[in-house]
Amino acid sequence: MLPFVLARGWPSQISHRSAYHNLIPIVCRNRNKSASTSGGSGHQHLGDEQVITGSLSGAKHVSKLVPPSSTSIGGKTNNEARLLVSGPDASGIVASFSQLLYGHGCGIVDCTSESSEEDNHDETLVVATDFDCKRLLQHRSNQKHHERMFFQRILFDYSNLNVEKSLVEKEIESTCQKFGMESQLSWGDKRQKVAIFVSKYDHCLWELLLRHRAGELLCDIPLIISNHENLRSVAETFKIPYQVFPVTKDTKSSQEEKQMELLHEHNIDLVVLARYMQVLTPTFCNSFHNRIINIHHSFLPAFMGGMPYHRAHERGVKLIGATAHYATMDLDQGPIIEQDIMRVSHRDDVKDLIRKGRTLEKNVLVGAVKAHLEDRIIVHRNKCIVFAE
Repeated sequence: MLPFVLARGWPSQISHRSAYHNLIPIVCRNRNKSASTSGGSGHQHLGDEQVITGSLSGAKHVSKLVPPSSTSIGGKTNNEARLLVSGPDASGIVASFSQLLYGHGCGIVDCTSESSEEDNHDETLVVATDFDCKRLLQHRSNQKHHERMFFQRILFDYSNLNVEKSLVEKEIESTCQKFGMESQLSWGDKRQKVAIFVSKYDHCLWELLLRHRAGELLCDIPLIISNHENLRSVAETFKIPYQVFPVTKDTKSSQEEKQMELLHEHNIDLVVLARYMQVLTPTFCNSFHNRIINIHHSFLPAFMGGMPYHRAHERGVKLIGATAHYATMDLDQGPIIEQDIMRVSHRDDVKDLIRKGRTLEKNVLVGAVKAHLEDRIIVHRNKCIVFAE
């Protein structure tokens, strides 16, 4: 059996939980000329490549894993797919998916995994007297247990795929069932369609459209929807259809139905609320579950409602920020995708706070949209695990 090798730059603590039958040979294109070893294991150089065997469970980041027959040009390949998996942590997860892909001629270009430990316990509220408190706390402590969750993103090249895609999908589903996991597979052969919702503020819209034109957001934007005419000229600048649905308290429900019909007509994959100043109904949120990204300032919940920057200035805040999250039925309480902050001082007036806040908002929103389009997000409960670029 070939030795287990750690390429330089990998974490030194790779889990050895898996049995030896999980160990598989993989060729690693090593960008460095030497490699470190773990636990006295040796390594075998093959020019600029190394042969690696082992279950990669627990590895935080594995880079440039390719089968011997795969080729790449400048680190870029033409057929790259993205696989996201999540579920309870267990031995052999990484090895199983690596072996599955390798066995069908796929080369792992990038593999990143994260794990987290969370507490699960009975949240039932119990009314108790002071005499019972000690017994109640002991009962809740006994109910509490730890569950370690595993999250992984695999970027793989399928240029040399030797079977039908449907077979790979079926085997991935079978492997997920074995480990009790969930998966999301994107073959990267279809550009997502994005609809942008706006009201009167234009800074986020401009940033999205400029970044899209520059090729930073790989998607199609077939329409922009608004409840005001104000930003039609921006849409026309980029030659994107601009649809207006005036919303009042009486027409909100009917207008939202028309909006959803338009979105389904265009097969929209993602809705971006670029400072859209309307609260979406539960029906709308459920129709695009984890596919609606919202942006707002990070003063919540301290300064809810109108004129948050004015009230923040009155309080003398020292930090301002922006938050991008998935929109849910709970207003501004959805899973957070991206955040950023900026220091301010007493020398900044309200206009300064607003100007700096808008800079944060547009950059944070673009970052969140980019992460979604690149399949770098796993939503677990009310939390986003966001993998780095």
